[in-house]
Amino acid sequence: MSSVQPVKTALVGFGVSGQSFHAPLLTFVEGIDLAAVVSSKPDLVKSKLPDCTPYTSFEDVLAQPDIELVVLSLPNTLHHDHAKKALLAGKHVVVEKPFTITSAEAEELIEITEQKDLKLSVYHNRRFDCDFLTLQDLMETGRLGKVHSYLCNYNRYRPDIKGRWREQDIPGAGILYDLGAHGIDQALSLFGTPKSVQAKLRVQRKEAAAVDHFHLVLGYDDCDVILHGNCLSTEQGPRFQVSGDKATYITYGMDPQEDMLKAGGGPASPTWGVEAEDDWGTLYNETGEGTPVPSQKGGYERFYAGMRDAIRNDTAVPVSPRDAMQTIRIIEAAYLSEKETRTVLL
Repeated sequence: MSSVQPVKTALVGFGVSGQSFHAPLLTFVEGIDLAAVVSSKPDLVKSKLPDCTPYTSFEDVLAQPDIELVVLSLPNTLHHDHAKKALLAGKHVVVEKPFTITSAEAEELIEITEQKDLKLSVYHNRRFDCDFLTLQDLMETGRLGKVHSYLCNYNRYRPDIKGRWREQDIPGAGILYDLGAHGIDQALSLFGTPKSVQAKLRVQRKEAAAVDHFHLVLGYDDCDVILHGNCLSTEQGPRFQVSGDKATYITYGMDPQEDMLKAGGGPASPTWGVEAEDDWGTLYNETGEGTPVPSQKGGYERFYAGMRDAIRNDTAVPVSPRDAMQTIRIIEAAYLSEKETRTVLL
């Protein structure tokens, strides 16, 4: 990539997500030049990214003609408006998941992208988790056989309400838009769009204002996909439990990349994306005998490498915005299912 002009990039938002989950990847990927950061704390930006120009105004960074790609790491309520402004300014855009709050907002952004011949993608990084890549490989190579049952858990124990925007009674808050969006995207990438959605959404914790428990059943012709998550589980349970007519794959624990990023590590580490042997999933055959399955190497940086290639070589973006819009449609259907106590047909 050294002979190709790097994609000059602006990161908008420098909170925990911007600092820990985006900046380390953007500064690592060859062919990406993180040139600017929009933040209300320019001194913090300079201390952590001395080669970047800090901006306090989103409009000012959009006015820079050399900025090609804008990465939005912002609260969910800001995704649509900021993405729209960036697209209308002629910039390629990456939006932190979830894409938007409504599918209508997502559709508008896709239409603008197509009209202006730009690249738009959504940062569904958990497509590059070790365990999910391993599951994907097991399904593609037929080692599970025909899958008939799929369970994905996002269980945590966080009984205290911290008052962050994700926990407030506002559009786009709650763990269905947060963790649930990951599970939905993974399921859609494996099985496509379901025929139906049945959901139970709850606000369980004392003084909670936003959904902190979800249980979704996505209905397919010959498989039910169960997506579950809450904030009051002292034991996480299996991360994935997927059964086919040949074998069952069960794995526990979360991919190590997020914790490594939070601790200040990143893709340059030799252990990046490598799951410890003790954390490998187990494949159970017809007799119930279990065999550990070496985990595939994860790599969140592949998302931005794919975005670079999409811009420079006109290839497909790493996550299609139409796929990301389907995730929002499923979330909308889940809320409707809860409201009307019924199964929603798509």
